[in-house]
Amino acid sequence: MSSESQATSQDVVIKISNVWKIFGNNSQEAMQAIQERGITKAQVLSEFNAVVGVADVSLSVNRGEIFCVMGLSGSGKSTLVRHFNRLLEPTSGTIEIHDTDVMALKPTQLQQFRNQKIGMVFQNFALLPHRSVLDNVAMPLEIRQISKNERMRHAAAILEIVELGAWGSKFAHELSGGMQQRVGLARALAANPDVLLMDEPFSALDPLIRRQLQDEFIRLSAMMKKTTVFITHDLDEAVRVGNRIAIMHDGRVVQIGTAEDIVMHPADDYVADFVAGISRLKIVRAHAIMQPIDEYLANHPPLADDVPRVDESEMLSIVIDLAIKHESAILVESDGTDVGVITRKDILRTVIEGADVS
Repeated sequence: MSSESQATSQDVVIKISNVWKIFGNNSQEAMQAIQERGITKAQVLSEFNAVVGVADVSLSVNRGEIFCVMGLSGSGKSTLVRHFNRLLEPTSGTIEIHDTDVMALKPTQLQQFRNQKIGMVFQNFALLPHRSVLDNVAMPLEIRQISKNERMRHAAAILEIVELGAWGSKFAHELSGGMQQRVGLARALAANPDVLLMDEPFSALDPLIRRQLQDEFIRLSAMMKKTTVFITHDLDEAVRVGNRIAIMHDGRVVQIGTAEDIVMHPADDYVADFVAGISRLKIVRAHAIMQPIDEYLANHPPLADDVPRVDESEMLSIVIDLAIKHESAILVESDGTDVGVITRKDILRTVIEGADVS
């Protein structure tokens, strides 16, 4: 997925600008003080007995991408995502989805917008116990007053997609946790929304089931091409699922980028500490660690014709395997053109996360 700076206006589905959320009876006075005096979060609490939940967040989400918002508990990630469909009203800022000014929608328009444009999957499955699985999935279509036969046909088709076609007549208590979460996902998909909002959807599940559902979601996302905002506190999950990641801390977004961008170029010490434990082997690609070929050849003799070669998108793990098997440097190609060189020293620097090996 292209970086945010490369995205065109046609690519952008969600755009939020300078969004603040301040909780408390004096939120507007606190907002004014922030704008006029630049007071801190601690000063807001002290002076106005108000809490800053989201602080001046701006970001955009591109068409068809899985955009992960992650951070530790209390970072503001779940508060932020609830602004996209105005489950929470921002204290200040703008929110646009498909060029619709969400803040300008009146109650009836907002209800219709939520029902037709946005699907949401929560950590708790929120299935209605008195309804069958099929009825739960069909519920968004019932709200739209679609005929019973049509909504049941469509709900059954969605259940087949999430591989629960044989379970339509069952009730929620008859399903495992992982199956219930699939039903929740199917219900969100049934209305064919443009945007999916997923708030820690797999965090309550056992690790094995969680990984299986991550795989299932990645498959569904590729097949249905939904634009998704995925909230998680788990960096491994964000790396595995997301095209891009926004890291939040203390209500602010401190860095946005691909997993590779964030791991290789953390914006500050907080992000560096956050990603310190993540394995680079299946995140970092050849282009991120190579020396430009002109720079290399200016200081070294030409490479032999039989040196190993990799594409610029090859994973670090494959590059390491080649370096073990070959004494020489490794040539990096892009569309058949030699663009870079990777030496064993380059690999060592990457593996030990920037330590000085010169």
